[in-house]
Amino acid sequence: MTGPTRRKAGPLVVLAALVGTVAAVVLGFLTFGAQTTAQPKEVPVAVSAPEGTPLRQAAERVAGQGGEALRWQVTTPEQGRQLLEDKDVYGVLELTAGQAGPSAKVVVSGAVNPTGTQVAQQALTGAGQALTAALAQANPGAVAAPVQVETIHETGTAGRVAPLGVSALAWVGGLAAGAVLVLLAARSGTVPGPLARLGHVALTSVLVTAVLTGLLALWDSSLDLGWSTIGFLWLSSAAFAAVQGGLLRLLGIRAMAILGPLYLLAPSVASQVPEMLNPVYQNLLWSWTPFRFSTEGLRSLLVGAPEAPDVSAGVWVLGAMLVVGLIVVAWPRRRSAGQEAEPQSPDGVVDVGVDEADRLPGAEGKHAAEHGNAGIRR
Repeated sequence: MTGPTRRKAGPLVVLAALVGTVAAVVLGFLTFGAQTTAQPKEVPVAVSAPEGTPLRQAAERVAGQGGEALRWQVTTPEQGRQLLEDKDVYGVLELTAGQAGPSAKVVVSGAVNPTGTQVAQQALTGAGQALTAALAQANPGAVAAPVQVETIHETGTAGRVAPLGVSALAWVGGLAAGAVLVLLAARSGTVPGPLARLGHVALTSVLVTAVLTGLLALWDSSLDLGWSTIGFLWLSSAAFAAVQGGLLRLLGIRAMAILGPLYLLAPSVASQVPEMLNPVYQNLLWSWTPFRFSTEGLRSLLVGAPEAPDVSAGVWVLGAMLVVGLIVVAWPRRRSAGQEAEPQSPDGVVDVGVDEADRLPGAEGKHAAEHGNAGIRR
């Protein structure tokens, strides 16, 4: 029997090194690149003061000296808070006149991206301190009051961190369930039909939603876990599982090479403030990653702000993902009789049905002898 052919390992070594280099470039671009290049640039904030007052003129001067890091809007107090509710700004600097002198209050929201909120709060606090000090000096007898901070939809650490973590866990749960189904089906020689694949998506989404809801209740019992929150969480889990199931059906286990790296977009891009990202990352990654839609919508629901615009945007985007994924999962595939009889293995190799005896050493010579003595029986 002829042994395995020895070939030079040089080309394989070079190829493996190139693959590793490409993987480092791609993963570096998807992960650390977005974080290391982030810096505040035109972060939207607002400064509010009553119309027709000297404070209104002071607010306009503040907006005119904002620099490149912030993008100011001058509004009334009511308009400023509405902008914050609509998540059009990350914070509002409210200017009011008191008996002892002008005062400033920074208003932020727990429903807004926590990174953007932190940047806005620090910048607005500094601007408020400088403004009240200048106004106090211009008015003899006035005292500059310290800048106060008010948080609407206040939440704890879990409310700020959990939305992104739960979105990532929903993706991982659906991905693990889909990959295991492909591997087990190939090993057992079964071909899941459309109903089985749809049932797998439904069961996975329900179980993952139940687990994630339990984790949220365990992390912080004050979070709003009403039916709207649970429904949005199920929609996220179902949309992720459907898209993953569709790709796994089309590509087999090879789809993990696409679905796995997509998970890295969750902590590196979806959690960032778009105004702080490099334009390349903002346009090519942040603008379409599904994690930001699930994260922002879930954050609003958990803190009791279901009317926020990112909730409806998340429903539309995740709903579209769910529909497209289910179509791919359930679409009947035209296959020949031989293909229906033999399921495709996860690596794309199909058993052609060669008899085991034909694989034995000497089988080829035995068949040749039989054909050469056709018709002679001794």
